Amino acid sequence: MRLKALRTFALGLPHVTVVRQWGDHLVFKIAGKMFLLLSLDGEVLESVAFKCAAADFQRLTEIDGIIPAPYLARASWVQVQDLGILPVAELENHIRSSYALVRAALPKKIRAGLS
Repeated sequence: MRLKALRTFALGLPHVTVVRQWGDHLVFKIAGKMFLLLSLDGEVLESVAFKCAAADFQRLTEIDGIIPAPYLARASWVQVQDLGILPVAELENHIRSSYALVRAALPKKIRAGLS
């Protein structure tokens, strides 16, 4: 999935914002909490990182080209280094799941404001 398509998909989720952080990283957030990180080399997508459930973390990190995300693995984040390893639909499902996990962990008052 190309950078533009992935960015459009992520921004299509409700209440999502994006900021450029830590040099060349696009960080997608809901209510200030990140759920997706795109690592860039200029305008070329290098890797994708997202939060996942513990069972998915274990399964995904057993696939060549997917590693525990640096600095974020303890919170069940993975980094997809080989962007061809996951079909587009599966990557989109993981991004939706990451979004849902982060949104569900928001305080009740903030979640209510997002409805």
